[in-house]
Amino acid sequence: MLVFPAQAISDEDMPWSNVSIEAYSRVYPRLTKALSRKKFALGNPIFIRIFKQTNELEVWLGTNNNRYELFKTYIICYRSGSLGPKTTEGDRQSPEGFYRIGADQMNPWSKYHLAFNLGYPNEYDLLHQRTGSGIMIHGRCSSVGCYAMTDYFMDEIYSLADAALAHGQITFQVHIFPFRLTDKNLTNYKTSRWLPFWENLKQGYDFFERNRIPPQVTVEDGRYLFSMQDKISFAYYSESPRSATSYLGK
Repeated sequence: MLVFPAQAISDEDMPWSNVSIEAYSRVYPRLTKALSRKKFALGNPIFIRIFKQTNELEVWLGTNNNRYELFKTYIICYRSGSLGPKTTEGDRQSPEGFYRIGADQMNPWSKYHLAFNLGYPNEYDLLHQRTGSGIMIHGRCSSVGCYAMTDYFMDEIYSLADAALAHGQITFQVHIFPFRLTDKNLTNYKTSRWLPFWENLKQGYDFFERNRIPPQVTVEDGRYLFSMQDKISFAYYSESPRSATSYLGK
């Protein structure tokens, strides 16, 4: 049984702009069709993974069996920097780690079409004295430290995230990895200065691979820790997701 959290944000409280409304209207026919083919619906809870080496952004959606399933893989149009985390303001690096996005981080007024703020630096980053701000997943195909997805792809990604939050998901997670953190892949980076960091990230990667549920992520003694969430807040409402017409009614 899916849980409806009491503190979920209402549809009316979601940030919106003419750009986000027009995007939703554009993608609604093709997106609902693609979702229906995989037995999803617009408004299902969302979870995102990014793999820098292959420039892939995966969108996973929650299902009625309390697990997430892959909906679609998008190609990242542009990201700056190399493998490894962002550490310093202006280093032109894209971050790696575990981030959480709520309604207040959605930006339908972005100069990069549509965007949401990753919340970098997170608690782990701050403990490691990493600096920087304003790191986004956004449209267009240029970036300094962000993940640029093109306007076409961002219309879909933003609409999926917006619909999930509007239907009761309190926050959604974005996990960012240098590459798929298999044992085999890690052996290729035995001499990397980032190996201990990546081995810690691998624990979160493995958790989701095993359970198909994003872990509860905490930070202790300078490391990420992962556990099963006490309550799985899928927040997928039983009523039909809002239609493009009702959204345009804003």
